[in-house]
Amino acid sequence: MSTCASSPFDHPKADIIMRSSDGVYFRVFKLFLTLASPFFETMFELPQPAVGTSDDTKDGLPVIPVQEDSKTLDTFLRFCYPSTLAEDPSLESLADIQAILDAARKYSLDLIERKVCQALANPKVLEAESLRCFAIARNARLKHETITAARYTLRQPLIPTWFAEIELITASDLLALLTYHKKCSIAVEPLLTQLDWVTSHYGSSRCWLSPHQSQNGNRMSASSDCRCTRSTEAKFNLWESAPVGWWVSYMRTTFELLRDIPSGDIVRSEAEKTIQKIRSAGCTTCSARVKEKMEEFSNLLALKVETATASIELEMDF
Repeated sequence: MSTCASSPFDHPKADIIMRSSDGVYFRVFKLFLTLASPFFETMFELPQPAVGTSDDTKDGLPVIPVQEDSKTLDTFLRFCYPSTLAEDPSLESLADIQAILDAARKYSLDLIERKVCQALANPKVLEAESLRCFAIARNARLKHETITAARYTLRQPLIPTWFAEIELITASDLLALLTYHKKCSIAVEPLLTQLDWVTSHYGSSRCWLSPHQSQNGNRMSASSDCRCTRSTEAKFNLWESAPVGWWVSYMRTTFELLRDIPSGDIVRSEAEKTIQKIRSAGCTTCSARVKEKMEEFSNLLALKVETATASIELEMDF
C-alpha cells in the first residue's frame, strides 16, 4: 500500500512526484532538484507523460519511480532542499552512507557526495567500523577516505572477522590492506631492538625506570623502599641501575601485541593495565608515580609507533 512522505515532501504546490521502491510518494519541486543535479536538470527537460495515465501520474502530477527506498530517498532529497526547508540529515550509519553515496553518484549530486565523504571520514565512525569504511571507500574509489580508513584498521588485528561490506572489494584489495598492515607491524619492531629513543628522551645516566635502592647524597629521586624486582636482560640495562622488571614486562607484552595491532592505542591501553597492576603490588615508591610516568612514557612510545607506521604507504591504484 502506497503512502505519502512526511514534510517537507508533502507540499500541495509541488510540481512533480517521486515514488520510492517501497511505494512512498514524495511531492517535490523540480527547481530544487534541478539546481542540485545536472541529472535532474536533463531529466526534466525531457517530455513528461500525459496527464490522465494512472500509472504515471498522481493528483495530476507526473510520477517518477526510482530504485531507492524511502529512507534513502528522504535523506538525499533533504540534501537537495534549502536548509530553511530541510536540515541536512546526519550520516552516522554506514548502511545509510553507502546508500546515499550510491544515489549521489547515480544522480550526479556532487555536493552530496562530498558531504557523504566527510561522513565516511568521521573519526567516530572510523573508530567503530574502520574495515567497513575501508570497503565502502575503496569500492567508490575514494583515495583519501580509503587511506584514512586503512590507517584506522591498524587498531584491529591483522586478520579481520567477516563483515558484510567485504563483498564490495576484491581479493586484491584485501591483500593490499593485509600487506599494508603487516608492513606497519614490521616498521614498529626496531623500537624494541634499538632503544636509543628511550635514552635520548630520559638521558643515559639515571631514570625513574631504574631507581636506586638506597638513598645517597643528592639522589632525592632514589628510594630505599622500592621493592620491585629488577631486570637482568642486558638489552634493557640502559642506565646506571637495572630497570624495574615490570617495565620490561610491559615492553615485551606491548611489542608482542604490536605485531598484530601496530597502533598507539594498544601502547596506551597496556600502560593503563600496568598502572593498575603496580598500584596493587605494594611498592610505595612506584605506586606514587607510576600513573604520571607511565602515561608520559606510553605517549612517547605511541608517538614513535605512529611515526614509524606513517612512513608506510598503502599500495593500491586509484
